[in-house]
Amino acid sequence: MDTFLFTFPGGGEWIFILLAVLLLFGGRKIPELMRGIGKGIREFNTARSNIKSEIEAGMKDGESTEKDKKSGAKESKA
Repeated sequence: MDTFLFTFPGGGEWIFILLAVLLLFGGRKIPELMRGIGKGIREFNTARSNIKSEIEAGMKDGESTEKDKKSGAKESKA
């Protein structure tokens, strides 16, 4: 736990990082960079929600298949 405190940047270090980014990319490129990051995050979230819905749909199909098998087995015994 103590090593986490030493590895995570503090307030002064964040200011240095922001200044370095400003110097590297310039004031005009930063909005484009942020727009690209936002677009990437949006696409990631969309893909994540699509995968989640596919997994849930597959689980529901699996449950309904199990119920059909159980009801078919009960009907054949009767």
